Amino acid sequence: MDSFGRQHNYLRISLTEKCNLRCQYCMPEEGVQLTPKSELLTTQEIITLARLFVKEGVDKIRLTGGEPLIRPDVVDIVGELYKLEGLKTIAVTTNGINLTRLLPRLKEAGLNAINISLDTLVPAKFEFIVRRKGFHKVMEGIHKATELGYHPVKVNCVVMRGFNEDEVLDFVGFTKDLPLDVRFIEYMPFDGNKWNFKKMVSYKEMLDTIKQRWPELEKLPCETSSTAKSYKVPHFQGQISFITSMSEHFCGSCNRLRITADGNLKVCLFGNSEVSLRDHLRSGASEEELIQIIGAAVGRKKKQHAGMFNISRMKNRPMVLIEPALMSFPLCQDALQNSPNSKRWGHTFSHLLTLRASLPKQNGKASMKNKFTGHIFLPGSHPEKQWHIATGILQTQLRGYSVFQKDPSSTFDKKCLDASVGQVPVDCQSKEACSGSEFHNRDSGSCTRVPRASDNLTHTDEEGRATMVDVGGKPDSRRSAVAGAVVLLGEKAFGMVKQNQVKKGDVLAVAQIAGIQGAKLTSQLIPLCHNIPLYHVEVSLSLDEARHAVVIRSSCHTWGRTGVEMEALTAASLAALTVYDMCKAVTHDIIIQELKLISKTASYRSPFAQLLGLETSAETPCLQHCLTLSAHLNSGATYPC
Repeated sequence: MDSFGRQHNYLRISLTEKCNLRCQYCMPEEGVQLTPKSELLTTQEIITLARLFVKEGVDKIRLTGGEPLIRPDVVDIVGELYKLEGLKTIAVTTNGINLTRLLPRLKEAGLNAINISLDTLVPAKFEFIVRRKGFHKVMEGIHKATELGYHPVKVNCVVMRGFNEDEVLDFVGFTKDLPLDVRFIEYMPFDGNKWNFKKMVSYKEMLDTIKQRWPELEKLPCETSSTAKSYKVPHFQGQISFITSMSEHFCGSCNRLRITADGNLKVCLFGNSEVSLRDHLRSGASEEELIQIIGAAVGRKKKQHAGMFNISRMKNRPMVLIEPALMSFPLCQDALQNSPNSKRWGHTFSHLLTLRASLPKQNGKASMKNKFTGHIFLPGSHPEKQWHIATGILQTQLRGYSVFQKDPSSTFDKKCLDASVGQVPVDCQSKEACSGSEFHNRDSGSCTRVPRASDNLTHTDEEGRATMVDVGGKPDSRRSAVAGAVVLLGEKAFGMVKQNQVKKGDVLAVAQIAGIQGAKLTSQLIPLCHNIPLYHVEVSLSLDEARHAVVIRSSCHTWGRTGVEMEALTAASLAALTVYDMCKAVTHDIIIQELKLISKTASYRSPFAQLLGLETSAETPCLQHCLTLSAHLNSGATYPC
């Protein structure tokens, strides 16, 4: 039992790091350094540790890998486990390739539960992602298991946007005539699998899709320690379940421990702390000493994992070195991620094989530091290329980075914000001192200028009809805009956000991503906005203790012919609405206020400035730049601008 009262009665043991498939989603691009055989647990060591855990209350053991069924003595291990008094369940998680051949012997040895990993029902997809044939062997294994009386046979399916989310209904249909439990697993971050929030399909999204097809879907009761939310279509033999590790974690009822193939104890799948039981075992530790070591490790188990965005930045083993039970496609195939024709694999498979080799590798840097604020930058969205199969056009989208400030004790520094977007505050003695609209900094007394709006509507023609402004005649310039918003949550909701206890997930992190996405989709949301290639987007969220509020700031940057104030405002709006949406179950007394444009700047480079490396602001008098250029040239001459 850990310090939070959780009783751990479920042990997962990895029998090997090896696998007979070469899944692109399981191993990092650079491959995996396998542990020398001498450092892996021997059969006797596995049984010794299993016996110890069963003696201390474990009544279920699951054998994993790598691929556990390629271990030559797997049947013998199951037979030895079956002899342990008090062990109720012996299960295995497998890719199914060897299942048909081994299952009769495994059943005779005492195996009484099976999970089979299968992420697609399309043979071409299967062979593409695992780099091997074998789809039909997996299907044979599933049918063999049902024939031998395993009920239900659990089928693990990791759902990934852009790859197999279109097969969710097909998997549900798979349960109509077979006693299966298809378990839809949210895509999770592990070392090397290039986890990205955009690739994850939440269980609620899947559930909504299924209910549109089968509105009569029934919720099934579940055990307290269950990781799954189970449902059933009436009159179907099987059922479906959702493993919601990311969107709605089940850490509060976690009863699982893991032993890796090299003998390390992991008390949390997403944790990076491990204790080597192998070393203690081989150094002659007594049973009592081992129990104390295990007890100390379990006692240090945290209340819950760090949240999906923090997990994605943590150093952890690649999935193949832990177990395959929750293998997750990284969607390292960026070609698949946003393909509008991804459903039509019969027409696109050959194109994807060629495209894979041409795509650039994603940026491997986990974080960057803002040189002005010191905040850590998380990749808001990685540069990527979207494959448009119908036209064969490769479009490059410029993506930015986001900054996420989550320390509730810290406050938002407006000066740092101004510096980060290249905007120098204009000192003002009064409102009359600045032309145009102004937003004042209470602390410094300074204000930031927003150019005066036109007296005429620019988005209507002479007959009053809506029209897009023609910016073709404007010069290219570096343009930036900063917007902000405040969400007043109230004391209860604020406390839950601060402690990351909102059921829907990490509010600040999800809102941050929503803001970044909103900025990039502005032209699709606001009809008359131009489609602008943003080269930098920042969205920061900070907690205001005094007001029980979330303070949002967004900034957008481009090099082009029109401003980005709408992009910044959209980012702030979407972030604020996301905070509202994720907290509305706690309280409806949420107020969104102070949604406004804070600053807008534009600058260009004149021919002389290009020679000198000087930047020219569109708001600075031309004569001033002429004098600046003159001084730099030491000629005393004034040059026309």
